[in-house]
Amino acid sequence: MAKKPKKAPEAEGEGGEAEAPKSKKKLIIIAAAAVLLLGGGGGGFVFMKKKAAAAAEAEHGAHADVKMPAVFVDVRDMLVNLNADPGQAKGSTLKLRIALELKDAKVEAEVKPLMPRVEDAFQTYLREIRASDLAGSAGLFRLREELLRRVNIAIHPAKVEAVLFKDVIVQ
Repeated sequence: MAKKPKKAPEAEGEGGEAEAPKSKKKLIIIAAAAVLLLGGGGGGFVFMKKKAAAAAEAEHGAHADVKMPAVFVDVRDMLVNLNADPGQAKGSTLKLRIALELKDAKVEAEVKPLMPRVEDAFQTYLREIRASDLAGSAGLFRLREELLRRVNIAIHPAKVEAVLFKDVIVQ
């Protein structure tokens, strides 16, 4: 009979342990359902925002067709003496023809009176570079980026969209 009372508490312990995993499983299932519900709601929200943004973009794109086309302004041809490369006695010469791409004709009216300032900014910069600085496509890319930066400083608050090379000759 002494063994029977020992089994009774074990049975109660087993029953108590059986209830704990069931409640943990229920808790995990409820938490997973909540996470899925929140994730689905968040995903739906993002999807609807993207759809609304795409509709606004399409509407904006329809208005973009009405915009004036880009305007191109030619800068006077420039002939510049470049600095001599190390080890050379004489520097090279750079002949450059450039066009500035502007957003519309309104910006062109702002830029044209400032062309002497633009040409001065270009000339002072170009006299400091060497022929080796212009070697390859990377050199021309760096030159284009630097000229764009300088022209936008010179004509601020107006803005040039791009500097386009028409002719680049280094002799």
